[in-house]
Amino acid sequence: MASLAGCGTNIPKETTSSATPSVELGSSSSTDASPAVPTAGLKRIIILTNSASSYWDPCRAGVLDSVSQLKLNDAGLTAVMEVNDGTLQGQLDKLRQYGSQTDVAAIGICPINATNSALVDELKKFRDRGIQVITIDSDFDRSLFRDTRHAFLGTDNAAGGRALGQCALALRPEGGSYVAFVGETGAQNAIDRIAGLVEGAGEKFTSKDTMADATDRSRARENVRNAIRNHPDLNTLAGIWSYNAPAIVDVVRELNVREKFKVVVFDAEPLTIQAMKDGDVDVLIVQDPYAMGYQGVRMLAALVKKDEAVLSEMLPNFGQPDGDLFDTGLKVVVPGDQSPIKADLFTGKITHMTLSTFQAWLDKYGLSGS
Repeated sequence: MASLAGCGTNIPKETTSSATPSVELGSSSSTDASPAVPTAGLKRIIILTNSASSYWDPCRAGVLDSVSQLKLNDAGLTAVMEVNDGTLQGQLDKLRQYGSQTDVAAIGICPINATNSALVDELKKFRDRGIQVITIDSDFDRSLFRDTRHAFLGTDNAAGGRALGQCALALRPEGGSYVAFVGETGAQNAIDRIAGLVEGAGEKFTSKDTMADATDRSRARENVRNAIRNHPDLNTLAGIWSYNAPAIVDVVRELNVREKFKVVVFDAEPLTIQAMKDGDVDVLIVQDPYAMGYQGVRMLAALVKKDEAVLSEMLPNFGQPDGDLFDTGLKVVVPGDQSPIKADLFTGKITHMTLSTFQAWLDKYGLSGS
């Protein structure tokens, strides 16, 4: 993906998820829809995830904060996050359910497949009815289905993949071989990250395999076992989706082979953060799902209200190539200053920080992961 417009400057800087004090991020509530909010007479803005990963907990916090801080109710709106079961059919079923309801104003979706025509057809039905649609976290194949949504909001996934590859090379200057682990190889964020990983790691590295698990956690761990067994010369393990990192850590600990592998991963689930504290992860490429939730609702609310001032601020180059992309930024998190991964490796909207600094950032927003 090319460079993305926009930034997170309008996210409240000193607020936590005070709208939901009874909901603990990372708890079992992450598999349910958002906690109930008053909806009588209000139109809903829905953020629909691809899976039930705890990666989405900060997104839920952003969605819930947006309701009060953007004063959505005053505009006749509310916002909720709904969780998919990790399957394409699950997303299709939810979209068809929304299609029969009269209180849906806008949808932000993380498409589980970048080229699925059935998913595209369902979303086009909403747009034909005047219901606004954007993609968050992962996009459709823009060469085929760009007009399916108004804009994409989330990570520059190609840049994130390149950063992951650059980190692998900094950790292994002599190079080596890696296997990448992911949920669905057909998701656009997976496609972009894996292509970026190849580019960032460069000619010194060989990709042995990309192993998909269909968001099945048991299969994710078994993929790691098989990769280690089938590729004796493997020296780097790359997690592409959030839960792949804990799966890698579990198997590396189980087999007692930490000294053989560098572990480079996307996202910062609570278990992954603890694994880095314990010395079992070498780098995190961290997205900002809180911003995806908050700014996703902000963009959709502006589309519903036809608020051109907000839309022009968020997408100043709309109508130009790549002008429909809003970048929520990336963090490269390393265990400490001793890491060979340094800030000068990266350009663009990528912030380098140590784990302790990242933990302070999480604490500031009342989050347990990102």
